[in-house]
Amino acid sequence: MSLLSFFCLLTVLSLVAGERPNVVVILADDLGYGDVQCYNLERGKIATPHMDRLAKEGIRFTDGHSSSGVCSPSRYTLLTGRYHWRSRLQSGIVGTWGSPLIEPERLTIAGLMKAQGYRTACIGKWHLGWRWPVTEAQRPQLTRFSRKAAAVDMVTDADRAAWAAIFSQPIGGGPLTLGFERYFGTDVPNWPPYCFIDQDRTVGIPDQLLPGDLLINHQASIQGPALAGWTLEPILPTLVERAQQFITEAASAKQPFMLYLPLTTPHTPLAANAAWRGRSGLGSPVADLVMETDDAIGRVLATLSTLDLERNTLVLLTSDNGMASYSGASNLEKKGHFPSGPLRGYKGDAWEGGHRVPFIVRWPAVSAGGRVSDHLVHHADLMATLAEIIGTPLPPTVGEDSFSMLPLLRGEDRPVREHAISTSVHGVPALRVGSWKLISGNGGSNFTKDFGPETVNLYDLAHDLAETVDRAADEPDRVRDMRALLERLIVAGRSTPGQPARNDVEVRRHPAN
Repeated sequence: MSLLSFFCLLTVLSLVAGERPNVVVILADDLGYGDVQCYNLERGKIATPHMDRLAKEGIRFTDGHSSSGVCSPSRYTLLTGRYHWRSRLQSGIVGTWGSPLIEPERLTIAGLMKAQGYRTACIGKWHLGWRWPVTEAQRPQLTRFSRKAAAVDMVTDADRAAWAAIFSQPIGGGPLTLGFERYFGTDVPNWPPYCFIDQDRTVGIPDQLLPGDLLINHQASIQGPALAGWTLEPILPTLVERAQQFITEAASAKQPFMLYLPLTTPHTPLAANAAWRGRSGLGSPVADLVMETDDAIGRVLATLSTLDLERNTLVLLTSDNGMASYSGASNLEKKGHFPSGPLRGYKGDAWEGGHRVPFIVRWPAVSAGGRVSDHLVHHADLMATLAEIIGTPLPPTVGEDSFSMLPLLRGEDRPVREHAISTSVHGVPALRVGSWKLISGNGGSNFTKDFGPETVNLYDLAHDLAETVDRAADEPDRVRDMRALLERLIVAGRSTPGQPARNDVEVRRHPAN
């Protein structure tokens, strides 16, 4: 029996008494801890009124983390409740035309909720791989172009024939195979194919290359098949419209819903629409795009309000990782805006700025608004939280690293997890135990060049949030104990109580020998 069938059998036995909440998970892309005004009152210069209002009406977690300093691994963990480094992805991200990262038999939050009668949708950036219908003979027709601009006349009849064959077929291994009933998005907006994907098919057949001016200035990153006339600015507004449409349809059907809305911004392409260009006053395209992202979130929240769904809709707003320093962080800092706030590091890093992210939950039916929680929480915790909310026990092979946040949402003031692990883009793990943080190698990345030593580092975040003083030499016993705990968590295949589980691969250890 599949896990999904197992949950279907439990449906009538496990529903929580009373009305089940709707769930909206908004995952911004490269939104830094300090890019949201309420997280960065002293050194934040970007207006984010809608995100600030969400925090005022809900709970603002100040110690919330993604699983990685980059996106694909963080998305894996948020959807599965399992640390990404237990999968094949030991470092980096899913590459262009990459295969699915989430195993088809693994239960996701979408599969969990769908089995309980929820209408489920993913609208936005997927970046977890697909089974692209590409033969080895066709692959050069997708990959032979330079990463940057390539002349339109480089496209041959053989290219167009291959693209027509590829993009006229369904694309397997995506959201529809993992519990989502609806998908609409662009997969990775700065990578090909440059078109929308609706369910498991491209909207149209890409038959040309992007114009060269869309491959400069932090717009698209890799040349490849594109629809005629494809531009980058309409992506975000289109995703918002589709999200509003899904919410409206679910409300009309009087069916509880779960919307996973992984936005494409403020990640590249830095393509703010005309109404938002220059609005930040900071001379920064990424700052303008943060403001447009805030407005997009506001429109989704307004739809919930208009349909009288606010009270019993759990909204989680977070980010996949920190702000990308290469998008203009140094210029913003010169103008007084620090995208990581008080934290060291940016996207890609094991430093806090890489994976400590905005983490806001609003659920008026259960949670009093205006609260701030300093308890440690993690993207992995969404799986166990939703399972407890709907009264569904998780099997031993689901959510191996997920701890329920429901006590915190109900107002309890106690930790729900004792430790957490996040990694750099290179796979270097950072283990938290209380206020202590152990980095098993250098904490930086190629993005920021802030590498640090290739040794074990220890920081007391309660007194040194900026990670300026390495305490490893002063605390050898603590280092020994934390390294031993890290090894136990790796070997056990889980960090939650239960029988040992299996990692998909041999987990890479750090520091590198």
